[in-house]
Amino acid sequence: MTLHLAGRDLPLMIRRHPRAKQLTLRLAPDGTEIRLTIPRWGSTSDAVDFARSRAEWLERQLHRIPPASPPIPGGTLHFRGRPLRIDWAPDHPRIIALSDKALRLGGTREALTGRLQRWLEKQALTLLQQDLSDYCEAAGLDTPDLRLSKAQRRWGSCAADGTIRINWRLVQAPDHVRRSVVAHEVAHLVHFDHSADFHALLAEIYGNGLDVAEQWLKSSGRTLYTQFG
Repeated sequence: MTLHLAGRDLPLMIRRHPRAKQLTLRLAPDGTEIRLTIPRWGSTSDAVDFARSRAEWLERQLHRIPPASPPIPGGTLHFRGRPLRIDWAPDHPRIIALSDKALRLGGTREALTGRLQRWLEKQALTLLQQDLSDYCEAAGLDTPDLRLSKAQRRWGSCAADGTIRINWRLVQAPDHVRRSVVAHEVAHLVHFDHSADFHALLAEIYGNGLDVAEQWLKSSGRTLYTQFG
């Protein structure tokens, strides 16, 4: 099932949720699909009609998605919420060096994007492992396995076996935003739902400012997809 919006066809992904009480329509962070959550008893045809009725709203959301802008020499890369200048030259050392205001690296121009992404993923893994350890300790839990996610649709997930996956792109966001996602998934290790008990545990282990982090993701989360897709 697809909907034609802004000159292109977007997949319409319909998910039935046992605890949903109403229709919830969202656009994927990168604008590649439309997500519609419906109650278990909901009608698929009614859901499709609802999505079509919100076509203008969906198109406005699409227009708000920042255009793709792959990293370029002299451009900017965000790391932990701060902009870093990409100081690239073919005769620079190949090993990436981080300073207060720049990332310095050499190598071929064609490999620039891939090398920067791999560097960010490595940094993300280190930071996220520490985040996970911190919040598991706060919740009185053993630290589970962590995997980096490249998902286009989710910031984090908690599998039935306890494995936690976090979107590596969050390393570009401010620290409190990245950590809020980790805390969210740690709370799911105890409460595999979004009940009042889940939210109470999340607030307990994360502390103050959770609403600020969540608002950042809502307003700026899509920007994390612009450079690396």
